[in-house]
Parts: sequence; structure tokens; C-alpha cells
Amino acid sequence: MTVILPDDYHARSALVKRGVQCMPKDAALHQDIRALRIGILNIMPKADTYEFNLLFPLGRSILQIHPIWIRLESHEYKSTDKDHLDDLYIPFKDAIAEKHLDGLIVTGAPVEEVEFKDVTYWDEITRILNYAQKNIPSTLGICWGGLALAKHIGIDKVKYSKKLFGVFETNNLIKGHPITGDLDDRFWCPQSRFAGIPDEVLEAEKEKGRVSLLAHSKETGYTIFETPDHKFVMHLGHPEYNRGRIIDEANRDKLKGREDVEPPVNFDMDKPLNLWRSHRNEFFRAWIKYVYLTTEF
Repeated sequence: MTVILPDDYHARSALVKRGVQCMPKDAALHQDIRALRIGILNIMPKADTYEFNLLFPLGRSILQIHPIWIRLESHEYKSTDKDHLDDLYIPFKDAIAEKHLDGLIVTGAPVEEVEFKDVTYWDEITRILNYAQKNIPSTLGICWGGLALAKHIGIDKVKYSKKLFGVFETNNLIKGHPITGDLDDRFWCPQSRFAGIPDEVLEAEKEKGRVSLLAHSKETGYTIFETPDHKFVMHLGHPEYNRGRIIDEANRDKLKGREDVEPPVNFDMDKPLNLWRSHRNEFFRAWIKYVYLTTEF
């Protein structure tokens, strides 16, 4: 339950309060433990406040985790403090120049409504995914990150007429799978996106042997799927979200006056309950375990 973070990291006390041990890099080097280097390509709005959402489930692993925060060179981070970015984040080329990455996470981004070719940083994302597919044991894409991984293997998204927003019951499809096998047979998962992939498209790709389908909901479609070699794992939901992130997004959309965004389904804004905590914890635990077992030490 250890993550390697600077002593002055802004969310350190919150992580410690939740039972996550934080250790500075110098102290970690003195231990006879090889931490897993997990690259995190964070493209979320307010990237600094979002970091906790990933650090908490990653920090619950019994393994030592060294998060490598990665920034895009072709993207302007308008809602994130520049000093924080400069202190903590590095370009992808520097992340892999220092030492190899054991795993990579590509977060969501508020560009589901934009065609991939029109996303200003798509070329850079493509170069990163090309490298990851050849050199990183497993890459996890979350929400738009999952759609980006799917696009990279030739499966395009479709835009929705209104936002898919809320917490939805989801069925675990493959018992015994190395990553999703220990999830509950039916679990809850947050969704927050304007795009997705039709069931019939993914089912046709499965028949071709190009993807394995791992989780499905009648309201949201296939939520988790992967390449058969487990190199790309695509989770179109937001298992890492806490209650506050859903509330913040709902309030943000309301302030923008978006009429195509309804209140989150199965989520009481006045008395919010976290129904997906066990899914979040087990999913990230299993993914980290898979990364560990497939990493060459």
C-alpha cells in the first residue's frame, strides 16, 4: 500500500488518512524493492485534483507503485496549475528515457464529441500508443482513453445525442479472467461520456478475434473489453471516480447550460452514495497484479 510521491505532494495527507502509505523517491531507493513504474497520461480537466482518484485505488495494492505523471507536449492544460505541471509532470519521451514503464494509464478527456482527427493532440497520442503496444505490458484506457485505444486498433466511436451520465449496473461476462474475473457477477459503475461503441460493432470484432468482451450493461453497452493479448484494456466507464467528481461534473454541465445533459442516473445529488467502491478497488488491484506478473524484473 505504498505510492512514491514528493513530501510536499498536495493530496498526501488525504491519501495517508485513507490508509495509503506515501514515500518519497529517495527513501524508496533505499528499500530492496523494485517499484512498478506506472505511467499516467493525465488529460482530465483540473488534472491536479483528479490525481487522487487514481492514486487511491493504485495505492491499495500490496505492491509499491511509482506513478510517472505524463503530460502531452501538444496540449494546453488550461484548468491545471502550471507550477504543479512543471513540478510533477514530464513528457512521454522523458518517461521512457529514464527507465521502461511497467504499465500505462490513459485517462479520459472532455473531447468525446470531437472526431479523433480533429483532436489537437491526436498525433501525439497515436505515437504514444504505437510505443505502448510494442513495449509496455498493459495499457489501460479509461473513458475517452478507452475509446482512443479502440480507435488505435481500428474501432471507431459514435457520438450520442445526449450524455450517458450516472451509475449503472453492469454484468461481468468472463469468470476467471485475469483482470475482471474476481469482479462481482453484477457490479455498479459510473459513466460520463458523449460517445461510445455500438454493441454490434464490438460483437463483430469479437467474432473476428480482435477483441474480448468483458463487461456489459443494457443501458451502457459493453463497458470493458480488451485485445486478446491483454496489451490494451479499455474501460469506458469511470471506476476511479468518487462521489464528488460526479457532483462536480453535474454542476459544471448545469453552469454551461447544456440541455443535452440530464441529472446523473441512479445517483442522488443531495444524498450521494458510492455504489461502485468495491468494483473500483478490485479492478485496479487485478490490473496492477496482471502488470506485475507480466513485467520482466
